[in-house]
Amino acid sequence: MINIEIDGKQIAAVPGSTLIEAAHDAGISIPHFCYHKKLSIAANCRMCLVQVEKAPKPLPACATPVAEGMKVFTASEQAVKAQKGVMEFLLVNHPLDCPICDQGGECMLQDMSVGYGGVQSRYHEEKRTVLSKDLGPLVSAEEMSRCINCTRCVRFGVEIGGQMELGQAFRTEHAEIMTFVSGTVNSELSGNMIDLCPVGALTSKPFRYKARSWELSRRRTVSAHDGLGSNLAVQTKDNHVLRVLPIENEDINECWLSDKDRFAYEGLNSSERLTKPMIKQDGKWQEVEWQVALEYAANGLRHIANGAGAEQIGALATANSTLEELYLLQKLTRGIGSQNVDFRLRQSDFSGDGKQQGAPWLGMSIADISRADRLLIVGSFLRKDHPVLAARIRQAVKKGAQANIIHSADDDLLMNVENKSIVAPDALVEVLTQVLQALTAESAQNATGAAAAMARSLAGGKNVAVLLGNFAQQHPQAAQLQALAQQIAALSSGKFGFLGEAANSVGGYLAQATPGAKGMNAASMLATPRKAYVLLNVEAELDCANPQQAIAAMQAADLVVALSAYKHHATEYADVLLPIAPYTETSGTFVSCEGRVQSFKGAVKPLGEARPGWKVLRVLGNMLKLDGFDQDTSEAVRDAALKGVDVASKLNNAIGVVEVKAASATKDLQRVSDVPIYATDAIVRRSAPLQATTDAAAPQAWLHSEELHKLGLQAGATVKLSQGLGSVKLTAAADDKLPKGVVRVAAGHSVTAALGAMFGTISVERA
Repeated sequence: MINIEIDGKQIAAVPGSTLIEAAHDAGISIPHFCYHKKLSIAANCRMCLVQVEKAPKPLPACATPVAEGMKVFTASEQAVKAQKGVMEFLLVNHPLDCPICDQGGECMLQDMSVGYGGVQSRYHEEKRTVLSKDLGPLVSAEEMSRCINCTRCVRFGVEIGGQMELGQAFRTEHAEIMTFVSGTVNSELSGNMIDLCPVGALTSKPFRYKARSWELSRRRTVSAHDGLGSNLAVQTKDNHVLRVLPIENEDINECWLSDKDRFAYEGLNSSERLTKPMIKQDGKWQEVEWQVALEYAANGLRHIANGAGAEQIGALATANSTLEELYLLQKLTRGIGSQNVDFRLRQSDFSGDGKQQGAPWLGMSIADISRADRLLIVGSFLRKDHPVLAARIRQAVKKGAQANIIHSADDDLLMNVENKSIVAPDALVEVLTQVLQALTAESAQNATGAAAAMARSLAGGKNVAVLLGNFAQQHPQAAQLQALAQQIAALSSGKFGFLGEAANSVGGYLAQATPGAKGMNAASMLATPRKAYVLLNVEAELDCANPQQAIAAMQAADLVVALSAYKHHATEYADVLLPIAPYTETSGTFVSCEGRVQSFKGAVKPLGEARPGWKVLRVLGNMLKLDGFDQDTSEAVRDAALKGVDVASKLNNAIGVVEVKAASATKDLQRVSDVPIYATDAIVRRSAPLQATTDAAAPQAWLHSEELHKLGLQAGATVKLSQGLGSVKLTAAADDKLPKGVVRVAAGHSVTAALGAMFGTISVERA
C-alpha cells in the first residue's frame, strides 16, 4: 500500500489508484463530473482540481496517480479557487432552464453550483446553442445545449455497451455529442446513458415531463424479466409506475440496467390490462364479480376431476411468475389429483427429467463470470437474452479472457471471440462431441480445426466457465448438450451452468412446479390435449415452444382458466379470465440464475379489481376444499415453499447417463428461432417505447445468400414460410454469417405465432 495524506488525514492507498479513488475510499468528497468509477479516465471537466504539495499548479484528482508521501489539499484556497473557476466556465453557456429540466433535483451541476458557483455571472454575451438530436424512442436529447461535454455517454457506449454509437465532434465551444454511423442509439443498454449524464442533456423520453423527482415514491424491487435478478428502484406517483432505475449491487447488476428492465414498466398501464374477472357465456364475454368467477372456475375443475379424471387437468405457468404463485399452482394441481404441472414452456426436450440431479442454475456466482479466463458459450443469443451479463463477459474479455462460441447464429457480440463454430441446430451435438474428444486427446486428429482450437483454449485456462444459453436449453437434444457440456467442464477443471431464461427459471424447480413421476410435461400436455387447463401468466400463442400445438390444445379443451394481467388471445379459447397483478402490484420472490432468493414488496396498488396471483390461487384452493391454503401473506407462502429446503443443496446441474447420438441428417431447411429481446414476456410485449425500437422491428426470414439463390429469391422479396399446419408471409433477408441450410425466424412474436415448433424443418417459397 502507498501512504499519502489528504486534508491532513493519513490514508493507505492502493498502488496504481488515483487521488480521487483514494479520497472516495477514505470518505473524502472531491467534486467531479466526468469521472465515473466504471469508466476510463477522461479528465476533461477539470472540476476535480486539487492542490498537491510541491506541484506548481492544481492537478486533476481523477488523472493523478498516488505516490508515496504525497500531500493533497482538496479544500485549500488554491484548490477551491480552481474549482470555482472551472464551475464558472461550465455555467457560461449553460441555459437557465432548471425550472423545466427533468434532471431538476437530481442534477450534479445544480448541486455543485450551490457550493462552487458565483452569486451572479460575469458573462453577458449570447450563450451558445446546440441543436437537439433524435436518439430513438428511449433516450431524449432535446436539450443538448445543457451538455458539458463530460463524454460519460460516449465512454459508456464504447467501454460497457461495446459500440461507439455516440461520439464527440468538433473542438472548443463548437464541440458537441452526436450519433455516429446510425442516426439513433440502438444498444440494449442505452438507458444507462441517462443515469450517467450529470446534467439534463440526456433524459428518459418515456418519463419526460411526467413528474419531478421529489414527487415520486420509491420502492425497492427485483427484475421480473431475465434470470439475472437485477435490483431495481420503482418510482411511483398517484398509484402509477413512472420510472424504473437501477439499485447498485456489485454482485448482480453492478450499477447498470438493461433497457428491458428500465422501460418495460410502460406495459404495466397498457390498455390491454385486465381489470375485472370475466366469464364467457354463449360465446360472449361478461364482467362478473370475483366470487362468481372463482366459483365458476372451481366448479369446472371439480366437475372434470370427478368425471373425466384429475389426470385430464393440466397447469401451465411462465417462469416470470413469482415463487409463491408457482408453489400454490402446483399445490392446487396436485391437490386436485393431477401431476400435470410445468413452467418450462419453451423447452422441447424432456428426456433429462428423472436424470437431472437438482435445479439447473448458473453453476457459479454472477461475479465469478467476471473472473473467468476461458469461456465456452453454447447456444446463446447472449447480447439480447442476457444484456447485463453480456456486458460483464465483455469486460472479462477486455481483461484477457478467451470467449469460445458454439451456436447456430453469428450475432455480433461486440467483443473479441477467440474461436467459434456456427452450425445448423442438428450439428450442435456433433461439434460439442468434437470439443470433448479433442480435450480427451483420444481422437484429437479427428477434431475439426475450430473444435481443437476451443479445446486448447479451455485446457489453457485456470478459471473456466462452460455455459448453456436459452437456445441450447430449448434445443430438441438439450439433455445431450447438457451431458456433453458437463463433461467438457469437468475435463477442463471448470464450472458448468445455465444462463437462466427468465426471472424464476431456478425458482420454478424449488417451487416443485414440474410434473411428478406420472405427470405430463408442458410439451406432452399440449401434444395430447387435456380437457382442462389452468394458465398462470401464459399467452399460449407466444410463450410455448410450439404455438400451433398450444392453440389447438386450448381450443380442444372443455375448460381453460386463465390467470393473467392482460386481455390477449386467451379471449378466443379461455372460459374464465382472472385478473392478477404484475410484479409491481404484488409481493413475491424471484430466485435468480445464481440461486439468490430475493423477495420484494408491491410498489403500487393492483389496478382495478386485479388481485395478487398467490391470493387468487389460495382462494381457489379453499373453494376446492384442499389442505394447505390458509396463508395470509406472501411471506407465509414463501416460507411454506422453502420449508426444509436448503437452496444451495438443491442447485445441481449434474445429469445422469444420457445417450449421445448425432441427429439424422436432413436436406430440408432447419428453423433457427430466437425470442426477440422485447418479445420475451407479457409486460415487455406491451411497452410502447420498447416496441418502437429497432430490436422490436417486424420479424424477417433470414437466410444465407446462397440459400436465397437456390430458392430463386432475392433479399427484400416476400416469402411464404410453412411449418406444420400453418404458414406466414415475411420479408426475406440475407445474412451470410448464418450457416447454410437454415432459416432464422423469430419466435414469441404475434407475426410468427401461426408457425409450428421453434426447432425442426421449415419450407420457404416465393409468396
